[in-house]
Parts: sequence; C-alpha cells; structure tokens
Amino acid sequence: MKLNRLLNSDSRIITDGGLETTLIFHKGIELRSFAAFELLNNPEGREALKSYYQEYIKIARDRNLPFLLETPTWRSNPDWGKKLGYSTEELFEVNKFAVSFFKEMLDGENDLISGCLGPRGDGYQPGVQMSVDEAKGYHVTQIQAFKEAGADLVSAITMNYLEEAVGITLAAKEQGIPVVISFTVETDGKLPSGLSLAEAIQENDRLTESYPAYFMVNCAHPKHFSSVFESSENWIGRIKGVRANASLKSHAELDESETLDEGDKVLLANCYVELDRLLPELRVIGGCCGTDHSHIEKVVEGLV
Repeated sequence: MKLNRLLNSDSRIITDGGLETTLIFHKGIELRSFAAFELLNNPEGREALKSYYQEYIKIARDRNLPFLLETPTWRSNPDWGKKLGYSTEELFEVNKFAVSFFKEMLDGENDLISGCLGPRGDGYQPGVQMSVDEAKGYHVTQIQAFKEAGADLVSAITMNYLEEAVGITLAAKEQGIPVVISFTVETDGKLPSGLSLAEAIQENDRLTESYPAYFMVNCAHPKHFSSVFESSENWIGRIKGVRANASLKSHAELDESETLDEGDKVLLANCYVELDRLLPELRVIGGCCGTDHSHIEKVVEGLV
C-alpha cells in the first residue's frame, strides 16, 4: 500500500495549512460555520480551493516530495450539515465529490488524498460527548462516502476527547480504509477533555488493536505540546504528523480574536526542527489555524 510505503520511508510528506483561516482572512471569502466544503457548490468556489491547494502542491513539487491533500470536508458531517441546510443524501454526495474532484489535481505517483472529517461538535471543546458506539454510528456514513470515492485514507482532525476518536477509528476499520487520528491539545499539552496525549493514543490503540495508520497533533502551537514528547516511551513513535498553529494564543483567546494571528514563522519553523528531534517517526508536515503556504515553506526549509 502506498501510504505504508511512504510512512516507512525517510521521505517527508507535505500537506496544507489553515484552510479556513486562509480563505477567510487572506482571500476574503465568507464561510458559514467555517464550512469550506460549501465552496464546492459553484465554479468560483472550486477555483478558490484549487488555487489554495496549488500553493502547497508547488512546495512539494519543488522538493520532489509527496503531497497529501486533505479534502475541505471538516464540517460536512450530519450536525453541521443540518445547520447549513443539507440533507443526508446531499452530504454523502458532497463528500464523494470532494475526493473525486481533488484527485484530478494530484499527478504525482506518491501523492495521497485523504477524506477529512471533523468532530461532531466544536473543535476546541468536547461539549456533549458521545459513547464509542454512538461516535462510530455517527461518522461511518461520511467515511463510507470517502471510501466509495477512492480516498487513500481518512483523517479525523481536531479530536478533543477519546470516545469520538475511537468510534471513528472503528468505523474506518469496519469500512476497511486507513485512518489517521489527530488530537488537539490545550496550552498544557492535554486534550480539552483533560486526558493526556499519551493516554489518548495508548487507549485508542488498545481499544482498536492499533488500527490507526498513525496519530497527529493539530490546532496548537508546538510550544504548547513539545514538552510531552521528552520521553522514550513507545507511544511517541505512533505520532507521524504535526499540523501546528502559528499563534501562541490559547483556544479561548483564538475564539475571541477578530483578527488573524499569523505568529512568528521563524519560531514556528525552529519548533518543527525541535519536534523532528523529539519525534523519530515524524513524516507528515503541515499547519493549522493561522498558517498559510508561506509558513509551511519556512518549516519545510528547516527540515529538508
């Protein structure tokens, strides 16, 4: 399998940065409820998305590296879709279309496309928490759409409590498609639910027979979580990707901010170099809120 081959090599895999913050603050595009998938509904929106991804693909191409494209479907699940006026059938089709449309942009033999899914609720705080079985049932239809469209894998981004992450993992396992689980952490390096990153990864692996292809950390600055990797424990090797925020602000501060904090690009790049020392299996390099292609280019320059 291409994904496993790339993960077992020494190659970096480039992915994108903060899709929604880039579209809103740099491109001036209004997104209802942060739902970038709605741009797939019209030619202008599709062109804006293609332009966004092409900037990151160029970073990968210039260095002869694989590119992993995460579909703009973080919000296209039942609850958020209903709020935006989409039926179950319409969501299924938009999730399939997101994969098929962007596959056409990937002409590298080592490129990957991932069906991206987000939490049922808010990305920064757990809110009402589902059981494992509830989460599995909730997310399985979106995962099925990604598989039918030919995604190489699915990625659950900004997971903030264990049960939802486990449910998604089991749904992907049932569908027979590789899955990546990406946890978000607070400034203390713990999940918003209070669970440590080590506990979340180890328990997810225990309950799913280590099904995830790998784990990631996203939507936090490396300064918030790098200290938890000062360890030689086995779970460290399960982390193969980082999509960090540019800003040093907490999630609460970011929620209240009306302007974009682009952070310090040099500091961010230096932090990724330190993460590379701490995470021996780090392969997938990208960004999250506040990062654009210039942040990722700076980071890649320091690592490649």
